[in-house]
Amino acid sequence: MNARTIPTAFIQRYLMFSPDNNVDLSGALRAAGIDLTTLADPRARLTPTQVTTFIQTTWQITNDELFGLGRAPVPRGTFRLICLTLIHCPDLGSAFARMADVIRALPSLAPLTIEAGEESTRISFSGHPREGISEPDIAARVTTDFMLILLHRFAAWLIGKRVRLRAVEFPYSAPDARLAQDYDYIFGVPVTFDAPCAALDFDNSAMRAPIIQTEESLEEYLRASPIQLMSERDYDSTASAQVRRVVELGVKGRTSTAEEIAEMLSISVPHLRRLLRREGTSLNQLREEVLRDVAIAGLGRGESVDVLSARLGFSEPSAFRRAFKRWTGDTPSSYR
Repeated sequence: MNARTIPTAFIQRYLMFSPDNNVDLSGALRAAGIDLTTLADPRARLTPTQVTTFIQTTWQITNDELFGLGRAPVPRGTFRLICLTLIHCPDLGSAFARMADVIRALPSLAPLTIEAGEESTRISFSGHPREGISEPDIAARVTTDFMLILLHRFAAWLIGKRVRLRAVEFPYSAPDARLAQDYDYIFGVPVTFDAPCAALDFDNSAMRAPIIQTEESLEEYLRASPIQLMSERDYDSTASAQVRRVVELGVKGRTSTAEEIAEMLSISVPHLRRLLRREGTSLNQLREEVLRDVAIAGLGRGESVDVLSARLGFSEPSAFRRAFKRWTGDTPSSYR
């Protein structure tokens, strides 16, 4: 399965603050193979590997696991120490309770609030960016995005299966529609913006799930971090997610007409289209997204335009180039 590509906005926001922190991140961009022209185009996309390399290099440059945007520096190794306190908990609910206790002793991190209900458990926090940052609202977005993705994906890794969320809330205004759809994809449910605080609502079935990881598997996880946050899918419930998987199979040589997709999902074509409209997408948009992500990944691996064009079903390489320009705002050669 091809990992979904990531909008450049998730990195561009942080770069706005590097002058405030007196940090030169040009080396991190070079290490990740990211150029400023690509970052400036709102349609451009990055691979999970590029974003991971940028974050890992930024950690090395800043020696701060919140990239210099938190209320105080978070020294490298802090996340590992927190994880070591969680790995021996009996279940996910206990692990979150222990995480909340540990974070209280770390003034650089926003404290977690855990509210357990009959059917779900809400985990929330209010972040405060470091004083002196000229754009605190955007700084809060960067750290909030990172923390909510981390809590969700790390929870799934701890119990070894997808974690379905009931709700996701962000304490800031919604971005443009294109980027808002990426948030919905990341978390697997429609995201709510302009909420009082950042929050995830977990089904209690997940909170009762046992922790299956060990200290040995944790070390392996941390060595590759944060690639899992950028590439793993921890949800599986929306119609668009199911359709996307079928389309991905189609890219590998199987057909995926609307009728065939609807039959696989045991619903009618009109009902399938209605479900996708409710989720703010369509069959054509999902096909375009899959082709875009496969193309970017293929170019990154060194595949030629001719090979990719034929593999993705284009009539000729020039048609592929035009489509790629429409998807990303750039040429295929810029992604090599």
